[in-house]
Amino acid sequence: MGRAIAVVNQKGGVGKTTTALNLAVLCAIAGKRCLLVDFDPQANASSGLNLQASRSTGIGAALAGSISLESILITKPLPNLDVAPSHQTLVDVEQHLVAQPAGKTALQNLFKPIRDKYEFIFIDCPPSLGLLPLNALIAADSVLVPIQCEYYAMEGLTQILATIKQVRESYNPKLRIEGILFTMFDNTLQHSVEIIEEVSGHLPDETMNTIIPRDVTLSEAASFGKPIVHYAPGSRGARAYIELTREILSANG
Repeated sequence: MGRAIAVVNQKGGVGKTTTALNLAVLCAIAGKRCLLVDFDPQANASSGLNLQASRSTGIGAALAGSISLESILITKPLPNLDVAPSHQTLVDVEQHLVAQPAGKTALQNLFKPIRDKYEFIFIDCPPSLGLLPLNALIAADSVLVPIQCEYYAMEGLTQILATIKQVRESYNPKLRIEGILFTMFDNTLQHSVEIIEEVSGHLPDETMNTIIPRDVTLSEAASFGKPIVHYAPGSRGARAYIELTREILSANG
């Protein structure tokens, strides 16, 4: 059965999409059968691979029950990788699900017919702790939390960890923390170093060993619709995500 990893943080601009997309691509390159689920109405994970969906071909249509998840998949834009694309109308679907008795487990139910086809499923979540991220946490086996190396990250991390605890208690007792991932690290800034030391000191077992540096080529790659390993394979960002992929694969056996 595929291992589903939700990439979650209620703050925007911390590297969720960059992380989900590049992990999915690199795990696929490593020979793992992967699914990337773009669960954000902004659809940046889709555009980051130069893919587009419409109202009727995005994951929102599958969530609404009009078509199956399998029917909206974009198969093999790269070898071993399928993508469930998103569209801005996912916002409307989220509002619709709020009133549904099974609204919190909609994604979990969508995964059931296809889960055995993949070794890894990466879910790119929107910057909130609303119904869409809740669906992802209920459907996932683990949570990867990217946090930017700045002081406000501490407040947000506390809130995310509390949400994960609530989901474990109420919906998904097997949910575990894949790791806290430091992103946009600048070793010339003392406060960035201090944030890593503080979080690692309090949560040594939850922090990833890999640290993602601040690297402009990561955002450039997304604007060209390419994963970093194809856009700038020798860059610091590419090397960091390759190392993170090794760490994820090692932890998940």
